[in-house]
Amino acid sequence: MIHIAVFLFLVLFVQRLYAQNTIGLPEVVNYSKQTYHAGTQNWAIRQGRNGVMYFANNEGLLTFDGIYWRTYPLPNKTKVRSLEIGADNRIYIGGENEFGYFTPDKRGVLHYVSLRNLVHERDRSFADIWNVAVLNGSVFFRASNRIFVYEDNAVSVFSGGSHWRFMGVCNGIAVAQDAASGLLRYDNGRWVPWITAGELPSEYLTTSLLSVDKEHALLVTMDAGLYRLSGDRATRLQSAFIDQVKSERIYAATRVNEKLIALATSLGGCYIVTNEGEFVHRFARADGLQNNNVLSVFRDRDKNLWLGLDNGIDFIAYDNAIKTMYPAATKDEAGYASLIHKGRLYVGTSNGLYSVAVGQFSDLSYVKGTFSFVAHSRGQVWGLSEINGKLLMAHHEGIFEVEGNQARPVEKRNGFWGFLPLSRIYPVTKVAVGNYNGINFLEYNGSTFRPVGRVEGFDVAARFLSTDAREENVIWTSHPYRGVYKVTLPDSEHSSGDPSGGDPSGGVPSGGAPSQARLYTHKDGLPLSLNHNYIYKVKNKILVATEKGIYEYNAATDRFTASAYYNGIFQNLGVRYLKEDQAGNVWFVRGKELGVVDMSGGSPKIIFLPEINHKMVSGFEYIHPLNEENILIGGEKGIYHINYKKYKQNKSRIAVQISAMRSFGTDSLLFGGYFGEINDLKKQTDEQIPRITNRLNSVGFEFSSTLFSQQSSIEYAYFLEGFDSNWSNWSARSAKEYTHLPPGHYTFKVKARNNFGSESEAAGYSFVILPPWYQSIWAYLAYGVLILGLAWLFYKWQEKRFLQQQQMHLEEQKRLQYLHQLELEKNEKEIIKLKNEKLEAEILHKNTDLATSAMHLVQKAELLSKLKTDLVKITKSAEDDKINDDLKKMIKVVGDENKVDKDWGQFSKHFDSVHSNFLIALKEKYPNLTANELKMAAYLRMNLSSKEIAQLMNISLRGVEVSRYRLRKKLQLPTDVNMFNFFLGFHLDESKEKA
Repeated sequence: MIHIAVFLFLVLFVQRLYAQNTIGLPEVVNYSKQTYHAGTQNWAIRQGRNGVMYFANNEGLLTFDGIYWRTYPLPNKTKVRSLEIGADNRIYIGGENEFGYFTPDKRGVLHYVSLRNLVHERDRSFADIWNVAVLNGSVFFRASNRIFVYEDNAVSVFSGGSHWRFMGVCNGIAVAQDAASGLLRYDNGRWVPWITAGELPSEYLTTSLLSVDKEHALLVTMDAGLYRLSGDRATRLQSAFIDQVKSERIYAATRVNEKLIALATSLGGCYIVTNEGEFVHRFARADGLQNNNVLSVFRDRDKNLWLGLDNGIDFIAYDNAIKTMYPAATKDEAGYASLIHKGRLYVGTSNGLYSVAVGQFSDLSYVKGTFSFVAHSRGQVWGLSEINGKLLMAHHEGIFEVEGNQARPVEKRNGFWGFLPLSRIYPVTKVAVGNYNGINFLEYNGSTFRPVGRVEGFDVAARFLSTDAREENVIWTSHPYRGVYKVTLPDSEHSSGDPSGGDPSGGVPSGGAPSQARLYTHKDGLPLSLNHNYIYKVKNKILVATEKGIYEYNAATDRFTASAYYNGIFQNLGVRYLKEDQAGNVWFVRGKELGVVDMSGGSPKIIFLPEINHKMVSGFEYIHPLNEENILIGGEKGIYHINYKKYKQNKSRIAVQISAMRSFGTDSLLFGGYFGEINDLKKQTDEQIPRITNRLNSVGFEFSSTLFSQQSSIEYAYFLEGFDSNWSNWSARSAKEYTHLPPGHYTFKVKARNNFGSESEAAGYSFVILPPWYQSIWAYLAYGVLILGLAWLFYKWQEKRFLQQQQMHLEEQKRLQYLHQLELEKNEKEIIKLKNEKLEAEILHKNTDLATSAMHLVQKAELLSKLKTDLVKITKSAEDDKINDDLKKMIKVVGDENKVDKDWGQFSKHFDSVHSNFLIALKEKYPNLTANELKMAAYLRMNLSSKEIAQLMNISLRGVEVSRYRLRKKLQLPTDVNMFNFFLGFHLDESKEKA
């Protein structure tokens, strides 16, 4: 039994020895499933070229860009077991009976493309794909019974000897482990033996294969240790720590840097070891992890570690310059004080004093050790000071002297804040101690400290104490709500005289005058308000941090004045804590923010450390600058260690990307954050510029930076080209909304910067807000067509109206013309009537003349006929032949003269001239009329009576009637038509035709 107990002790001792962490731990950020809203288990982790993290999660592909988590499930809703990012930027994944890749669609949203359909149906039953590897454009997917190789859009299948246990890529070759054949390498489409000699056990399971250099690799097994691979030989890594850890089952491994390796285990969390297997760090539940079952581990491009847990995801800012020291195992005690004394670091917390051996160090956070509690120190520790080689502790319950891990009370009647030596000459004989109700004094007798009184009549809590190098008998103190005090001590209080002259009862030291305390107010140059005035000594000057800025004491005038120098630096930042370090930098606290005025450059430069924001104890801030590599900051949980030199050298690349664009009116995703293949070049082609309908014109953008270890220090500025007039102010806000954007072409730009003022390149996304349908090109075309149509209709209407008006005008003109014509015709008729009347009168006159002529002719004819008759009678009675001959000649002359035809010819000519060629026209129209019928027509036209016609024609009245009848018949005139009227109308018609 004794041997067993000794063995267990040795095992525990060895475990403690090898698993001893550094006292400074990097920040561990826990992401639970309630944070990322996906499955519990995370089997693999990778980072894309755009900096986004990808996780093989139980509920699909999980992504994280520093602010926003997104899940992309597989079509069959199965687990994603493995993933790898190819040279083509596709995210190749393996799941349960499924493998393929994710790639962006036209909207920049990842969508899944399955490669399972490229496999012959007989090979489609393969359960889980546990490994994905990429080499030279070929993608390898490993299941237990199959290895699929995707090349040139085709899939080759390898069944293996028994079952495949591992697959990976190292030093430019693809390696797989077959349970029966061992380690094989892929060579021109074949799996050939690779490691054939060495110390590999008969049964092992490879979990990782890491490169050591171009010729050597490190094989990590689940429970058989680590092996060095060289050529075709494997050599077991001799490491007591690895032999211890292998029982905790190593699930995965990754490189931390060239010298360190991270091992993920299922029982002990994550271990950081050297290439030789020596322990460096441990991260387990006790060190901040959510649980100890780590399924996957990955180092990002900024040297941070990501752990995929059995339940959750943890982020370790491993290479960060800021770390945390947890003195208490519970990690819930606030840090208020720290000091290195005799090779040990002492940390005062809200519940006691702790210490750890540190020895020689450069960066205190890398010292390995475990804090131990200092006995008799339980309770609030406010201050630590080393004076005369002694460690003094100001405690809630009094003053203690600490030796090793023991605390001995010096005075236990009150709570004390801290110590102020009253001399610059060592050993110091007098020490002022600020307490809850004033200022007490300690006296050093050469070996120990003892209380020697207090400042009488001064009952103000003196947490802040300072001395002025020019006035050694002066103590400056301040109270946040009661103002600034100057306590002037009598000479005996600060002299190096007899140390026994003090009064241990708290009175005034013997032989000296009482101390004097003076309150400085606005009458002495300070602001009117007494609140929030804090006194400090910086660069041998007494400064007061107030709500109105920094004030500096002028001993010559015994007044405070606003400090032009410091106020010029701080620019009304509202500083309330100041601390100078050895390099002359001034550390300060503003609100709940930590900053430093860096003096290393040509001019003072303010640098904020947002990683510490809201982590200090508000109102009780504490800064202890040891040197440039060791700045200790009191925190709500433990002490923060800052390697300021390393912090300033951090050259992490700042990048920013637009993660999403949404229409927040409908909450529809318009852009998923990816250009081309996984956002490699962040360049948007013209085809990728979306045309967004006007109803989605209220849009919001989400953006982020993948500088995961400095998320608290990142600020963003944005600018919407085409809408904003200038860049926005810098802020930590990672989203921006725009409401009711007018139609147009826009480009949203965003850039990021860190607390050093380094800015990223601007990321941009262009889009077009289309006009509403009533303002679209088609609408305008329709409007144009409509306007043209309306114009055409208006034209046609106008034309019709014009034609109507024209018609009306024409009709009016016609009417007027008609009226005019009627008037003309009336006038013409009047004229014609007058002419006709005149003509008729003339005709009547001429007819009268013709009738007279005709009557003369008739009378002449009658006379000649009677004369002829008488001559004939005379002839018959005359007997003389000569007379008879003369009479016959006379009868012949009378007969010739009485020829009516000859007279008619003259008469007709004369008649036609009077009656407009009436006879000629009548003859032309009725060519069958005889001369006697024409005579009859002429006489009828002259309206002669039948008797007159009979006389003219030398016929009887009966002959006239017969001639009239014959003429009517030839003219085809009805009996009821008056022949005079007919010939008169015929005469007028013929006259018009000729006119």
